Amino acid sequence: MPLQEETIRLGVCYYPEQWEESLWEDDYRRMRELGFTVIRVAEFAWAYMEPEEGVFRFDLFDRALDAAHRHGLQVILGTPTATPPAWLTHRYPEVLNVNMEGIPYRHGMRRHYNYNSQVYRRLCARITRNMAERFKDHPAVVGWQIDNELNCEINVFYSDADHVAFREWLENKYGSLDTLNQVWGTVFWSQTYTAWEQVHLSRPTPTNSPNPHQTLDEKRFISDSVIGFARVQADILREVVGQQHWITTNGLFGHIDNHRLTEELLDFFSYDSYPQFSSINPDEGPDPLLDRMWSWHLSGVRSISPNYAIMEQQSGPGGWVNKFAMPAPKPGQMRLWTYQSIAHGADMLLYFRWRTATFGTEIYWHGINDYHNQPNRRVHEAGRIGQELLRVGERLAQSRYEADIAIVSDYDNSWDGEFDAWHGPLSAQSTRAWFKTLQREHIAVDSFTLTNRTTLAKLQGYRVLVYPHPTILTEAVALLLRSYVEAGGIVLFGARTGYKNEHGHTRMMPLPGFAASLCGITVEDFTIITGNASAPALRWVEDNDEDQPFAATADEFNDILRVESNSVKVIAKYASDYYAGKPALTVNEQGKGRAYYYGAAYNEAVVRKLLPELGLRKTAEDIVRVPVEVELAVRRHPETGESFVFALNYSGQAVNVQLQRGSVDVLTGNALEGEIELEPYGVLVLV
Repeated sequence: MPLQEETIRLGVCYYPEQWEESLWEDDYRRMRELGFTVIRVAEFAWAYMEPEEGVFRFDLFDRALDAAHRHGLQVILGTPTATPPAWLTHRYPEVLNVNMEGIPYRHGMRRHYNYNSQVYRRLCARITRNMAERFKDHPAVVGWQIDNELNCEINVFYSDADHVAFREWLENKYGSLDTLNQVWGTVFWSQTYTAWEQVHLSRPTPTNSPNPHQTLDEKRFISDSVIGFARVQADILREVVGQQHWITTNGLFGHIDNHRLTEELLDFFSYDSYPQFSSINPDEGPDPLLDRMWSWHLSGVRSISPNYAIMEQQSGPGGWVNKFAMPAPKPGQMRLWTYQSIAHGADMLLYFRWRTATFGTEIYWHGINDYHNQPNRRVHEAGRIGQELLRVGERLAQSRYEADIAIVSDYDNSWDGEFDAWHGPLSAQSTRAWFKTLQREHIAVDSFTLTNRTTLAKLQGYRVLVYPHPTILTEAVALLLRSYVEAGGIVLFGARTGYKNEHGHTRMMPLPGFAASLCGITVEDFTIITGNASAPALRWVEDNDEDQPFAATADEFNDILRVESNSVKVIAKYASDYYAGKPALTVNEQGKGRAYYYGAAYNEAVVRKLLPELGLRKTAEDIVRVPVEVELAVRRHPETGESFVFALNYSGQAVNVQLQRGSVDVLTGNALEGEIELEPYGVLVLV
């Protein structure tokens, strides 16, 4: 479900409870001067709004919202349930989350609660209802954010309430202990359960190796717990405010089916974008993309809501007093990251935060304004962006990112791969290799999450699907992918495809399971590449040079393939190790399309070699040609048909771009032609 705004909205996160009231009017006035039209407030203010149990105090926010409205600012209210007050956790310690060893997390930070405490759900429902009743008719309020960054900081839960809820969840899912024992394979190591009270979430074991089928179910349970917790608040908001305000939540964190969360509870999904995390956690492998890698995360958000909001866009240096230390954005980078988010589907964007906090854990998580509250270069940069969006925002809003290829994932394989070292690391490498290569080849790509609600029509929105390592592959999904291929689509698999069922059991059938007939091959042997072992070299068959293997290796894992159909063509063979000469990469024509199987994890060299086979066009190649440092993206409006070409320079150096025809940069209104220079961290939006 997409965000539907009439223009690109710009705003900022603001915390009136943290500042002297004498600052508000000047703050709001300056926000409007920068072109901001929306603020987010209150997501951490529970202790102020309910200082004692059952005693509510909203006067400060009454005045803050009234002042915002006087200045023409609209307001997003956050329910404050990410930060329970001290009185609550002291009086009701059962609401606290607990680690696997049984030690509770104490008051003093945030997100230290568990989702399944009925006491906590009741108290969250009460503060949500009181807020909704208080502000439902306030003319400044346009929307609600449920909680803040669900499953951030920690995404596993082991409180007593969670153990009880897990048993109830399992009983509802499987109906009987006999079925549970079968699904979890508990006959192994005498783990069989004979009473429900024997069943717990994973607890410490001698080797910290719990039942793998149980761990998969635990991730599903956590996701359902999050959705159930959010549903309590969403239902109250729908009841009290109806359709006059929209509902969202923010952040893309683990162990949540965010697609289902959005489909069932929200109007659209929102994200918090901090590209400078790449300065301390760069993507692995050679030549990291750094802040440009954030385009991949934004693609994941776009798979949930084609148009979405950024509730927190990085605007300054980042870090807490005891962890993280991210440098300041260089001149132009805040603007670059803003248009990176917009290029990938953001139609509303709020900077974090208006002014850097002068106390608390986040005194080093800088906002647009510094402590001194005087103009600085980030303020001027924000003003430039605000003026640009006044020019083009209405034309851009509701346009959609365009791509002909998608990298496919699904929740079950992602969750199973967290625990299973025989396939989890493969997906991370292959996804990274495909995205980085496509970025540098200027071929737009989507992230696509396959669910049990995915239709053939959805898949047919893409010419090519890369589904690198779907270890869990049901017969229904295999049939859906066959239909996609037979209708003309191209699908690419990688090693370890199809050998597990939905419970994580390995199948007693030739690998790659239900994908075997689609690909026309089986796996006759396999080996993981670990320790000091070297990944074998590859030889591309068409190169016809037995003595000169292609300069790439078959990484991480090797499926040795056996051709089972005359329609299969061997593209590459292993060039070393005991399986030298055996097929490593094949393609099989089925109907109007074809299916590729690669017996390893993809790397950038292999992806680059494969790309010419796929017939994908470079993004906007008829409009502009750019060097490798520049990302290209296109947004097209579904009604007007107008397209916008974004050119984003992630380099600290000026680069030259070559226009293929006369164009206009809508951010400036300047007509452009021929070769032009794009400034360091510069942005063009061409029509």
